[in-house]
Amino acid sequence: MAGKREKPKDIVLKLRQVKVLQGQGKSVQTYCRWSKEYGGMNRDQLKRLKEPEAENKRLRRAVSDRTLDKLILTEAAQGTEGPRQQND
Repeated sequence: MAGKREKPKDIVLKLRQVKVLQGQGKSVQTYCRWSKEYGGMNRDQLKRLKEPEAENKRLRRAVSDRTLDKLILTEAAQGTEGPRQQND
């Protein structure tokens, strides 16, 4: 069974896409990687791809707030809140 041959207009279209990316400073390797990673996705799938990023950002912020609270409480419990002023 013979492999599928690309039509000349499809080849030209693909070459133009690569040329546009190269004009923006992207390499052919970048184009191939993006094509492999995102080639078959539609808008809904891309939207779902960004949802975990927003959730991770929110969770990181919560963890950092909790860590800061714990640090403050630990310092307060040890009595190391800083130098005290002496009243004469």
